[in-house]
Amino acid sequence: MILIISGTNRKNSNSFKLAQEYQKNLNNKSVKSEILSLENLPESFIQTALYENNGKNEEFNLIRNQIDNYNKFVFIVSEYNGSLPGILKLFLDGLKYPGSLKNKKAALVGLSAGPQGGTLALSHLTDILNYLGTHVLANRIKLPFIDKNMENGFLKEGSYKEHLISQSQQIIDF
Repeated sequence: MILIISGTNRKNSNSFKLAQEYQKNLNNKSVKSEILSLENLPESFIQTALYENNGKNEEFNLIRNQIDNYNKFVFIVSEYNGSLPGILKLFLDGLKYPGSLKNKKAALVGLSAGPQGGTLALSHLTDILNYLGTHVLANRIKLPFIDKNMENGFLKEGSYKEHLISQSQQIIDF
């Protein structure tokens, strides 16, 4: 089973829409998956689940324990100010260290409204995941100008869909 993480807490985000698309690809390959959207983190998460409070927020602990049950992850990451969303970094900081992601595998998908496709976000996230002991799939997908490639909340047919289908098979085989 694979956990797909929609890496932003923005409501109605393109990250979440791509997470749903990715899940559909995995379902078509008869692979079970779940989506964890960071927009569903507990409201008090920042004050009650980090640093000296690590492990003390029961609602977030359910999510932490859920992470422990997976060996493979797909991170769908929007580019925010030339990097990854701050909520994603805080989420990773709230996980068990070093255990939650150590020796596990991850695939990364970056997206942006502009021309970079989340390149810097994926680079920063790769560094963080490597530090945590996570093995990152070499094929990191970058999707620039995402708004031009979405229609009515869905990814248009074409190369973006093909990239997601290809990578979904790679994370299965990884």
